[in-house]
Parts: sequence; structure tokens; C-alpha cells
Amino acid sequence: MKLSSTIILCFLFCAFIAFSQEPIKITVENQKPEVTVASNMYGIFFEDINFAADGGLYAELVKNRSFDFPNSPFMGWTSYGKVEVKTDGAPFPRNPHYLRLNNPGLLTGTGIINEGFRGIGVVKDAKYNLSLYARKISAGEVKLKTEIISAAGEIIAKGEIEVTSSDWKKYKIEFQTKETCSHSKLRIDLVTKGEVDVEHISMFPADTWKGRENGMRKDLAQALSDLKPGVFRFPGGCIIEGNNLETRYQWKNSVGPVENRPVNENRWNYVFQHRFTPDYFQSYGLGFFEYFQLCEDFGADALPVVSCGMACQFVTEECVHGEDLEPFIQDALDLIEFANGPVTSTWGKVRAEMGHPAPFGMKYIGIGNEQWGEVFPKHLEAFQKAIKAKYPEIQIIGSSGPYAEGEQFDYLWGEMKKLNVELVDEHYYKDPKWFLENAGRYDNYSRKGPKVFAGEYACHVQPEKKNSFYSALCEAAFLTGIERNADVVRLATYAPLFAHVDAWQWKPDMIWFDNLRSVKSANWYVQKLYAHYPGTHVQKVKMNGENVTGQQGIYASVATDENKKQLVIKIVNTGKSKKNILFNLNLKGLPNELKGKKITLKAGLDDENTLDEPFLVQPSESEVLFFSSGLNISIAPESFNVLVLGL
Repeated sequence: MKLSSTIILCFLFCAFIAFSQEPIKITVENQKPEVTVASNMYGIFFEDINFAADGGLYAELVKNRSFDFPNSPFMGWTSYGKVEVKTDGAPFPRNPHYLRLNNPGLLTGTGIINEGFRGIGVVKDAKYNLSLYARKISAGEVKLKTEIISAAGEIIAKGEIEVTSSDWKKYKIEFQTKETCSHSKLRIDLVTKGEVDVEHISMFPADTWKGRENGMRKDLAQALSDLKPGVFRFPGGCIIEGNNLETRYQWKNSVGPVENRPVNENRWNYVFQHRFTPDYFQSYGLGFFEYFQLCEDFGADALPVVSCGMACQFVTEECVHGEDLEPFIQDALDLIEFANGPVTSTWGKVRAEMGHPAPFGMKYIGIGNEQWGEVFPKHLEAFQKAIKAKYPEIQIIGSSGPYAEGEQFDYLWGEMKKLNVELVDEHYYKDPKWFLENAGRYDNYSRKGPKVFAGEYACHVQPEKKNSFYSALCEAAFLTGIERNADVVRLATYAPLFAHVDAWQWKPDMIWFDNLRSVKSANWYVQKLYAHYPGTHVQKVKMNGENVTGQQGIYASVATDENKKQLVIKIVNTGKSKKNILFNLNLKGLPNELKGKKITLKAGLDDENTLDEPFLVQPSESEVLFFSSGLNISIAPESFNVLVLGL
């Protein structure tokens, strides 16, 4: 009995201490002069790494569909019987390889099997569209048996194509699968005696994003749409540069008929020896037209990036000089015409022929990626002169290099100011300590000259670099500083975006997937909360007269939304204990009562959403009512909170 009484007294004493603690006082006042939040502030950055395009967002299920992987026309395929690679008389000049199948009459047949991208994922009772180009070489009946084979070797879908013409012709067949399998294969067998040529063998789910032919994987596109991104940077960073200039991303190769888009080596296929992916190439099926189309779908501004005439400086010093830079500059000018030009223009006509007569309304263009040194500013200046002379309304994005500080960073910022570019792209892949200590990074940046585009960032928790809740919490804390300085930082995009669990080269990543499933990371939820509740005007937030940048583990920013008539408070507690916060709101026109919701993202610091536990970390939501005379709120330890209150 005595022990029980002691426990009760201890509990009451602890409770008394907790409730008697002085609250942390934060003052919120109208910012003068006004600081507006760009409507497209929070966006997404697509880098074709980790099988993000082919094998990922791009819904094509057949790897090396045109037999044109450089030096490896059979990569991804297994052949049996008499099969040979041919190039004479190819139907698509920029994809010159095709296969000739010859069955001399053997019952075992002659055929090919495609392994897909770490397998082919199919769902029971779902429909899949197979297409191929073929011509028969021999007289008489020519039939191809087509089958989807499960990982256990069972036929789970089948069909037949009769090749009727000696000219190249497109043939289509629809499959409906009998079972779900994440690692199936596609088999095509010449079952009749004779010879036939086949080219561009392609298979898509019938149910793609927006139901489009040559479309996107629905769940992955939906995950991007759900973020409500304001800007979409594409098609990547280092892949723009290439391992050399020959393998740089060339946007003109990614438009026009998909069958005639040439294959390109992916920058990431052999960079990381511990994650060697020699079968990683770009079919360009997901090309610039499709990227612009996705921007339109998401309501995001397009931010394409083009080569500045310098290959990736981490692997080579190759770059062009003088007159040799002119074709690169012309590519940039032609891209703007492709996006915005009238249908009577050369490249506007190409866009119209692809099904989009109306301009896409492109506003931005990035020149280069993470270049550094004295050559880059000179190249950028040449691009700038040409673009501004013809398209003065286009905003040009320069670079501060691959690092967040240092000699090259300072040098490039000086050069960007001299050139007066609209935005400077900053990148930082840093540890939690850096993110927490840099919440005030932009407080002292100049309010004159170029603005900042935080183009690539992610918190890397060593050694595993998991998409842990702790990494997301640190990013949420850092982003309060980005929001507070919305007059300096105009755009921000997390990176990278996607990763295939069986084929990744880099982590962490915002969205993970396999051939059938996908999972949104804790970092995705932080991005969503910032993108959904950005506000329109930043307000001044102070603790003891200073910006709230980690004092007592607290990070905070406040914005009002004139359009939605809301007050939005974002507050992060990185401490181990609950904090009581008293907001003194010195804002004009506040009602006596502030009613709305509190959204909380909280989990164990090491928790991570996975394909098997996709909702281990997710926000919770509750209704709240406060009096504007003294908004007192309890913030859970190690949590990110968003208060959305009606005005």
C-alpha cells in the first residue's frame, strides 16, 4: 500500500511539473514589406535513376523492345531456335535492329523470351496490350504464339498473331492474365514453318495514367499528382550531362513517333559499382512531350533542363568551345519553340502532330546541371544572350555547382549575379545535423539579384540512408527556413523521386516501388504537407526576438492564405519532450475564434514505410479550436505539425 501511494505521489508531482512549465512564447506579426510565397514553390524533380523511367513511371513492360541497346541487341532477351539480328530494311531508321526468326519445321519452334525490368508485373484479370511490327519473309501461313509465363513456368495468358503481309505492319493483341505475378516473362514463338521479321515488341497495361497509349504507370503518376506539385523539373540532372557528350540527354531524340526514338545509354548504368546495372538504358519512350503532358496533368509549371555543352565533370573534362556550342544553344531555342511555338513553326508543328496543338506555356529553362569552373559561366552567358534575344520572357536557371558551400559555390554565385540570371540552382545532400543547423541558411541572403531554386536536396541518415521518419523530420525543420525566406527561395524540389527496390543505384528516394506495388515515404508526406498548405504570404515569426531556427528544438514558420482565408502554422519539435507553445498573434483582422485542423506527422525516428508496411508513417488529423488572443498548443516530441485555421 505504501509503495502504491508513493507511485501516485510521483505521478502527480511529474504531472504538476509538466503543466506548470512556462510555455515557449512565439510572436507572429505581419511581415513588412510583404513576402509572398510563389504559387509553384514546392515541386518535384525527376531524375532517370533507379529505373525511374523505363521500368518505373513509363509503363512499358518489355525491356530492349527494339533490340537496340548499344552493343547488346539481345540484352533482356533469351532466344531459342534460329534467331538473328538484322539491320537491312529496318522500318525505323533511328532504331536499325530487328530480329529474323526462322523455323525450319521443328516442333520445338523458334522464339524469344523477354525478362522485363527485373521481371514483368501482371495482375489477375487485368488486361495488357501487346503490339509488334512484323513482316513475313516466306510464303504461306506465318503464325506467332504469344504467352505470358509466370515465375513458376505456367502460362497465365496467351494469344496468337497471324502475320499477313510481306511489308512491315503493326499487329496488336490483348491479354487478360489468369493470375498475379510480379516476375513473369513474355514469350513469342514462331510456331509455323518459315521466316518472319519482328521489331519494336511492346506491352503496356491497358489501364495507364489517363488511359493513354504509350502511357505512364498509374499508381506512380497518381502519387505525383497527389502531391499537387507547383513545378516539375525534368528529365534529370547528371543524365543531362551524360558520361560524355555523345550520351547526354538530347530532347529532340525523345519526341516524334515512339518507334523511331533512338535508345540512349543511361548515365547511371555503371557509375556505382556496388549497384551495377549494365542493362539500364533510355528508350526515350518517356520523352519531352510526355513530360510536358504530365506537367499539364499535375497543374505544374514545366522546368526542362538542357545540356550546356559540358559532360559530367565528375567523370570527364569533355566540353565544346566556340562555334561548337552553337548547336547546343539552338537545341535550347528549338525546345522553347516546341513547347510554346505556333503550329506553323517548325517545332510547334511537331508538338501539334503529336496531339497537342495548343502551346504548353513553358516559363523556365535550366542550362546545365552541376557544372563548375570558369567555362560554365561563359557557356551560360552565350545561352542567355541567345534566349533573351528571342524569348525575353523565359526565366533562365543557372547553377552554384554540386555543393552547398565552398570556393566553387562562392565563385559561381558571384558569376550568376554578374549574369543576373533569374534563379540559381542549389543542391544539398547532407546529414541531419546540417539540415537542422541550416534552417536559417537563407535569413541573410541578399534580397537583390538572383533568387534560389533549391533544386535537389534530401537528408541522408548514415549509414543506411533510409527514408526514415527522422530524415523527413529534419527536412520539415529545414523547410520552415525555406518558407520563411520565400522572397529569396522561389522553388524547391526534393531528389531523387523514384527507386525500384530491385534496381536502385541511389537512396534515399521519395517513392519506392516494385513491379506491382509502390510506397510513399515519410519524406513524401512532408513534401505533400508543404505543397498543399503553402499559404500566399509569409508572416514574421520570432522567439525572444529571433527567427525560430531550433531554439529548444523548435522550428516554425507561419503563412496566411488570402485565397483560402486561412492561417497556416508549420511547427517542428525535434526535442525528446512535449513542448507547450503560446503563439502571440499580432496579425490584423483575426477573428476571436480560430477553428480548423491540426495535422501531425509522428513516428519512431527509425521508422520507414516499406512495400510490406506502407502506412507505418503517415499523418493524423484532428479538429481544433483556439482563441486568437492566445493560441496555446501542445506539440508532441519529435513531430511535424501543420495547423490550418480559418480566418
